[in-house]
Amino acid sequence: MPRTASANLFEDPTPSPRGGGDWVTAHCDGGARGNPGPAGFGAVLQDAAGEVIAELSEFLGVRSNNVAEYAGLLACLQWAIVHHHTRVRVVSDSLLMVKQIQGKFKVKSPDLLPLWQEARRRIAQLDGFEIEHALRHKNKDADRLANQAMDRGQRGGLAVEVIPE
Repeated sequence: MPRTASANLFEDPTPSPRGGGDWVTAHCDGGARGNPGPAGFGAVLQDAAGEVIAELSEFLGVRSNNVAEYAGLLACLQWAIVHHHTRVRVVSDSLLMVKQIQGKFKVKSPDLLPLWQEARRRIAQLDGFEIEHALRHKNKDADRLANQAMDRGQRGGLAVEVIPE
């Protein structure tokens, strides 16, 4: 039976100890029904062997799709730090967010700048970090979780983190 817990995206995570560790791959996605509109994110984290170690999903209220994409990234980074994973590879279908995190696009939106800054702060706590863009069909599990979060939120549900046993 999976354990569930809520997570606050902007809570300062406890820093992880430095040193080694296998890479964790985080597929994250965010979306909004309307822009802005009811928004949510979903993420699937896998260990080096490809086993799912966590599924994250949260309704965000009325937000833009880009804010939802950043919320997914922040949740993955927070989860990794709190659970002492120091090497994280992120896969996202948000070209804008990926290019901004890589430093290839400037962050012009005042709504995204604090989220970008927080992401950079969390990334600095890791020993290794990579981010890559993937087409939507390669991010389907995260997309499914993001849609479930939006469905849950529109029905008044809570944020959920699922960690398979």
